[in-house]
Amino acid sequence: MLALYALLAVASLSVRLARGNKAPNTLSHQVNAWWRIFPVVSLSLLTYPLGLLALACLVYLLAAIELDAYHDGRRLHFWRAIAVVAASLAWASWQSPSTGLLLAFALVVIQALQCLANFNRNALIWLLVVATAGAMLVIAAFPSLPFSARTNLAWLFYLFILTALNDIAQFVAGKLFGKHKIAPTISPNKTWQGLFGGIAVSQLVGMAIGTYLSLANPLTLVVFALLLSLAGFTGDLTFSAAKRRLGIKDFSTLIPGHGGILDRVDSLVFTAPLLYCLLRITH
Repeated sequence: MLALYALLAVASLSVRLARGNKAPNTLSHQVNAWWRIFPVVSLSLLTYPLGLLALACLVYLLAAIELDAYHDGRRLHFWRAIAVVAASLAWASWQSPSTGLLLAFALVVIQALQCLANFNRNALIWLLVVATAGAMLVIAAFPSLPFSARTNLAWLFYLFILTALNDIAQFVAGKLFGKHKIAPTISPNKTWQGLFGGIAVSQLVGMAIGTYLSLANPLTLVVFALLLSLAGFTGDLTFSAAKRRLGIKDFSTLIPGHGGILDRVDSLVFTAPLLYCLLRITH
């Protein structure tokens, strides 16, 4: 964790020196925003497992606040439904983490089918709500994995860092080398070069962290990093498509340079359930 803060300090200093006396630009805001994000994640890990639950609840609450702005209907009804979704998933998870995951998956499928059959704004909003709630449920369920508390915490650290650095690597590689767009009508900035850059960095980071923390054998780490990198890219692309359907650029301005909380956790919504399922299947 200290090494990551050191890397962030180097990145911040480099951007500052490159900018000189010029006003802060988008890149400056994006780099500096990590000084807000890293401490929150660090605190949740240092106060594990209660801190993890608090982080999941905070993300869900902030996501609901953002989506409330785009929901058509009475706010009281919206927030009642938000509470019902949270209570239902919490109850199912308390009965069994697997039951909670199955319920979240079923709700996502139902909302997705509704969006496809007869698209409307609210159906898309509730799809995003349930998907985010399900991902936060998964994160809160990591302590139930069949490992020691230290190993469960290590896998969480692996998840957060790999997801974040995959996003950063895809962005940087796309900016520096991006020429061939993947889905120009959905997200013009997504390129094959950015995707491959994210995969390459994920492999290096995943192997380094996984080996240092003795999480798995090299082959498993290679496969996990590849799948998580692709899942993170898919999450980013999916939420970009949702924003395009809603006619917005960002979900909010909560995090300067990044957008809203949903703009920041879009990859995590996909990578967290995937890693949890992989660990359950392989152990």
